[in-house]
Amino acid sequence: MASNFPTSQAIVVGGGLGGMSAANTVLENGGRVVLLDKSSFCGGNSTKATSGINGAGTKTQKNKGIPDNADIFTQDTLKGGAKKPELAKLLCVNSAADVDWLVEKFNLDLSLVARLGGHSQPRTHRGAERFPGMTITYALIQMVEKVAEKTDLARIITKAKVNKLVTEGGRCVGCMYEKGGQNFQEYGPVILATGGFGADFTSNSLLAQYRPDLMHLPTTNGEHCTGDGIKMGEAIGGKTIDLEWVQVHPTGLVKPDDADAKIKFLAAEALRGVGGIILDAEGNRFANELGRRDYVTGEMWKSKPPFRLCLNKAAAEEIIWHCKHYTGRGVVDLIR
Repeated sequence: MASNFPTSQAIVVGGGLGGMSAANTVLENGGRVVLLDKSSFCGGNSTKATSGINGAGTKTQKNKGIPDNADIFTQDTLKGGAKKPELAKLLCVNSAADVDWLVEKFNLDLSLVARLGGHSQPRTHRGAERFPGMTITYALIQMVEKVAEKTDLARIITKAKVNKLVTEGGRCVGCMYEKGGQNFQEYGPVILATGGFGADFTSNSLLAQYRPDLMHLPTTNGEHCTGDGIKMGEAIGGKTIDLEWVQVHPTGLVKPDDADAKIKFLAAEALRGVGGIILDAEGNRFANELGRRDYVTGEMWKSKPPFRLCLNKAAAEEIIWHCKHYTGRGVVDLIR
C-alpha cells in the first residue's frame, strides 16, 4: 500500500543551525517543510557558539588577502586523525559557499576573520558585535518564521519530542512525535539535525557506551543534547561512525557559587584567538593556546589546576562583547 504523504514536504528534526539551514534550503528549492524541536524555542547549541564559523576560500578572506583554500583547510582537519577523509574534504570544500550563503542570503555581517586553535590560516568568521552563533542562527530562524507566517510552505512546531521514525518497505517515510501529552505523525523524508549526546549522563546513554571515561566531566552542551536522533536512526538500521570522537573543550567557566555544576558556561575559543593565555595553579603558561583542543586539553591533564584564562586590555577590548557577557554572568572578573 502506498503511503499517503505530500512528497514535497520535508521533515526537519532539530532547530539549531543545521536544522534551520536544511529548512531554508528546502524552501529555497520550492519545497515545503515542517521543523520539529523538543525544546520550547529553537536555536539549540548553535546559539551558544561564540567564536565564529569556519570557511576556507570565502569572499571575505579574498577581500582581506588571506591565502586560504579548501585543500589547506582539509590538511589542517586531517591532522586530527579523521577516519573518513572523504567526509572531512567534503566539509572543507563546501565551507566557503556555506559562509558566503549566510552573508548574501541573510545579510549577515561576517567581516571579521580570526585564526583559532588548530588552523594554519585565519578562517573563523564572525561579525563586529554579539555572539556569531546566536546572530547567525536567529537570522535563519526568522527567515523560516516569516515564511510560516505568510504561507503554508513552512511550519515550526516546538515542544515536539520526536520519538520514532516511521518506515515502510525499508524506507523512512515519516516520524512520530509527542506534544502536550498527545501523539502526532508527519509524513515525508526526514532530515535528522538533533545534534550530539554530550549532556546525557545516564547509565544507558551513548556517552556511557562510547566514552565512559568522560562521564565524570562537566559539559557546556545544553541539557537537550541526549542523542535522540542517533538512537532513532539506529533503531531502524541506520549506521553510525566515530561516536567515540567526543571532544573535550579545554575552557569552561566556573561559577564560584556553583562550582560543581554539571553544566558549565563555555569559554569561547575566541578568547584565546585574540591573545588570551592559560595559566596553571602556579601562574605558569604550559601550552600553545592556539593548538587543537585535544592538544590543549591534554596539556591541562598534565598540569596543576585550577587554571585561569587571562586577557590583557587589548585582547579584552577586541572581544569586549564576550567579556561584558561573562562578567554579567559572574564568571569572569574584569580588572582595570
